[in-house]
Amino acid sequence: MTTKTGSAVWKGGFKDGSGTISTETGALNNAPYGVASRFESGQGTNPEELIGAAHASCFSMAFSLMLGEAGFTPDEIRTSAKITLDKVADGFAVTSSHLTVEARIPNIDEARFSEIANQAKAGCPISKLLNTKITMDARLTT
Repeated sequence: MTTKTGSAVWKGGFKDGSGTISTETGALNNAPYGVASRFESGQGTNPEELIGAAHASCFSMAFSLMLGEAGFTPDEIRTSAKITLDKVADGFAVTSSHLTVEARIPNIDEARFSEIANQAKAGCPISKLLNTKITMDARLTT
């Protein structure tokens, strides 16, 4: 079993407060976040973009693994995940994650590419974690 830790500190009220986010590896070290960075266009990070980064990176690794198991070695996989936060009856909810994938993979056809991409979308641990609709656009590039 592997465990990794992320942490957050919040100070103050909801609208006038602010916080920092850190990871045990130091990839994030007291990165600022707050209402403005989450619901407006303010500086700092927010939970949704961090989930997006986690989903995109997890998918890319899973896709690379599955491609390798199928005999393909990708030159490059570029993935972004757009996380949607909607207002719902009881507050807010993350309602979807949409993956956009561009990959350069020698000697693969479009059908096999799509098949393996969809397996990776369903199989990556962060996809399994998210109890939300996960969609994807995957495009093979040259």
